Formats: sequence, structure tokens, C-alpha cells
Amino acid sequence: MNELKTLKISRRAAGVAQVTMSRPAVFNAFDEAMIAELDAVFAELGADPAVRVIVLAGEGKHFSAGADLQWMQRASAASQEWNLEDARRFAAMLSRIETCPKPTVARVQGAALGGGVGLACVCDIAIAADNASFAVSEAKFGILPAVIGPYVTNAVGKRQARRLALTTTRIAAAEALSIGLVQQLVALDAFDAAIDATVKELLIGGPSAQAEIKTLYAQFEVGPVTPEVRELTAQTISRVRGTDEAREGFAAFLGKRPANWIPQ
Repeated sequence: MNELKTLKISRRAAGVAQVTMSRPAVFNAFDEAMIAELDAVFAELGADPAVRVIVLAGEGKHFSAGADLQWMQRASAASQEWNLEDARRFAAMLSRIETCPKPTVARVQGAALGGGVGLACVCDIAIAADNASFAVSEAKFGILPAVIGPYVTNAVGKRQARRLALTTTRIAAAEALSIGLVQQLVALDAFDAAIDATVKELLIGGPSAQAEIKTLYAQFEVGPVTPEVRELTAQTISRVRGTDEAREGFAAFLGKRPANWIPQ
């Protein structure tokens, strides 16, 4: 991995990589450099068979203040063509994290603003400390949360996403939990223990099965289960049942032993 300027990569536990946004002086706001590094790092970790789970964190008191305002000011003076390519790179980075074949966990403390909310939403699981707060704040600056919009909508539903974007209101961690923006809320002094407990649960699942879950569930929409969806699910499970991982999983369960993919 090339030398990183905006991120720190560490091993949280066996099979667990932590990607820490490391611009605490600006509350881990991201610019072109961090976007490029996040894209490259998640691509590399996603392809690394030694990595089972990825935790996304922010250094210091806050998770992420979203877009770096100096970057946004540069963008406001640039051409539409430059802005389009820049926005495409941001969109590609968010998609990279969401489609990562490994389970991803957002570790959210302090402020998550604008694109920082988007980063929490693209992770499979978001766990917040009780001091966390969230605001989809772009409209305050005369712009809109366009690129993160689909991910926020997927997390909280269309009406809540619209409310957050239109009002730019900052909500506390308890409200974020109640609307589905995060899935767990814990006291700050128990924060990392909760992250580690979730990671431990994730390590029990088969890595190929988890990749299959992410691929399959990405194709589901809330609504009627059509014949096409039923066929997709039948085709998927019939194929996966015959894999080496499935045979090992059943053998381990019946033999009352850990499966061979669980770190010892």
C-alpha cells in the first residue's frame, strides 16, 4: 500500500483492519486526497483474503465533518466539467465502500456532518457513541446532498432523508438510532467494547457467504417479492449450498467445533 497522507491503517484484531480518517485538525473533513485514498484502500482491503472485517473510524473527537470547505470553495470557482469529474470520484468512492465484499462497520463519535453522514450510511453497520450527532448540512452552503442522498435514503427512508436534507437539523445519537441512521448506540466508555463485540459476531460468518449476502441483498427493493426475485434467491442458495465453505460450515456445526474461517 502506498504511503497514505490522510488515513491510518491498523490491525484491530486478527482478520480485522481499521481505516482511520486522520485529519483531526479539520475534524476529518475529506478533500480530493482523502477521497482517492479511501477508494484505493477499500479496494485493496476488499481484495485481501487476510482481511475479514473493515472498521471505518475518525481520529480525535469527531468522526467526520464531511466535505472540506476549502475544497468546496475551490469547486465553486471551477468549471462544471471539473466539478462533474470531481463529483464522480466522490460517488465512486462511496460505491466502493458500499460494495466492498467484506463487512464494514462505521465507528461514529462526535460530529458526523454532510458527507460524514454518507460515510456512516455506506457501511453495513453503524455504531454510535452517545456523544455523536448527525446533520445533513449541505443546504446551509447553498448546495445539496446529492451524491450521499441515495445512501441516506436507503438508511432512513425517503421522508426522513428529505427532512434531514431540507432542514439541515442536527440530530442526537438517540434520534439517529430511532430512524435507522445507526443500528446501535453505546456509552462512550463502552464504545470500543461494543465495536469489538460486533466484529466478533461478524467473524463467525463464512467470508464467502457474507460476500454473497452483500451482493444478493444489494439487488432487493422494499416491496412485493416478484417471481424474478424468488428465482434469484433460489438460484443463489442452490449454488452456494454446494461450496466448500458450506460443507465446512455444516461439518463444523455438527462436529461442535469452530469453522476453519474463524480466527483462533
